[in-house]
Amino acid sequence: MNHSTPALSFPLLSRKEVSANFDGGEMTSDAGLLFLAQADRKLRLIEQLADQIVDPRDPAKVRHSLEDLLRERIFALCAGYEDANDLDTLKSDPALLLACGKPLREGEALASQPTISRLENGVDSKDLFCLAHELARIVIAQLPNGTKSVVLDVDATVDPCHGQQELELFNGYYDTHCYLPLLLHVSAEDGRQRLVSALLRPGTASSTVGLLGMLSRVVALLRARFPQIAITLRADGGFGQEKVLTFCEQAGLSYVLGLPSNPCLRALSVELEAEVVAFAAKIGGDAIAYESLSYQAGTWPSEREVVCKAETGLGKLNVRYVVHDRQNETAEDTYLYYCGRGDQENRIKDMKLDLFSGRTSCHRFLANQFRLLLSAAACVLFTVIQEALSGTNLAGAQIGTLRLRLIKVGARVVRRCRRICLHLPTSSPSQRLWRFLHAKLVPEAT
Repeated sequence: MNHSTPALSFPLLSRKEVSANFDGGEMTSDAGLLFLAQADRKLRLIEQLADQIVDPRDPAKVRHSLEDLLRERIFALCAGYEDANDLDTLKSDPALLLACGKPLREGEALASQPTISRLENGVDSKDLFCLAHELARIVIAQLPNGTKSVVLDVDATVDPCHGQQELELFNGYYDTHCYLPLLLHVSAEDGRQRLVSALLRPGTASSTVGLLGMLSRVVALLRARFPQIAITLRADGGFGQEKVLTFCEQAGLSYVLGLPSNPCLRALSVELEAEVVAFAAKIGGDAIAYESLSYQAGTWPSEREVVCKAETGLGKLNVRYVVHDRQNETAEDTYLYYCGRGDQENRIKDMKLDLFSGRTSCHRFLANQFRLLLSAAACVLFTVIQEALSGTNLAGAQIGTLRLRLIKVGARVVRRCRRICLHLPTSSPSQRLWRFLHAKLVPEAT
């Protein structure tokens, strides 16, 4: 027994003395990291991302390669460790070592927090641009062959800041000092939303800051792989602006965008609103109706089609507008198509809650952008896991659920002469799921 730390006693739990100590040796609580390593092997994701960063270090003095550092940091995020400080102890975790392709030998360890922090603070704007472009290319390469159409969902989210980070600014709408990351997801005919781009922005950035450049790069990558692909941009009212509409029309994108209300639109929909209010009063309940309008804002070169939805709820009238260029659809169908964008909010929640994309606590803005891209890379790896689980009840599970069911499995690690064995709990309820996923991600072993 290791006597360097006192054992923890748990009286009254058994007739025998019960104690605990962190002296178990080569054990891990994250055996499922092996699946994420297999997902990375399938995509060659981290290898290709590492190639985008210029390493200024003297090769003769490098102990941990950029690829090793990225793999360690991203796998730790996947396992639920948001802070680089965790790596001071995790650097010797046998599952993390194995997932990073390292041998389990005496004294072998991954990088500790200072080395990881130097990496995060050492990237420059060119590195970040290349990383973001390569990440988007890898994601688009995963779209099903023969994809004919995709939907691009874009939205911003608030990332509250609690320090003195560069470009964290006070946002009156959110009533906090923050960043405003912009996230872009792509959905093909298979219906799966894939994170394709993530851009950190100052706390007072308007909705469209960085949007057109992001769209231009992603659209170019999509058309490079699928020359005849149909692309639709879908977003809420913050993006229903003339420059976004003009970009879509000039780039050949279809669009379904929310449109902020104004007196001119309310004048056009006044009859619909009156009808809904009257019908709700007649039936003594809530009512809803849709109508197509032709509308031209003062900054628009011509009229565009707008769908108006008017509904009553809790005694109040709610009116929404959507500008679009979809053909041969009813107003209701177009609006319901627009509502499909709401699923992106679940993907954003996964990023923020389960992959810690809001952990932008470095002082340098570029370091925080790098952290956001690390979380995005972790998200891409979990997408591979979700795809492999198609046909199971976890195919659409949140990342936190997948971590709990797949990654957080304890194991005793035994090194033998020619092999390394991970002895998993006999009572684990994840056995069946592990075997299913193993058959999908490691077919050469079956």
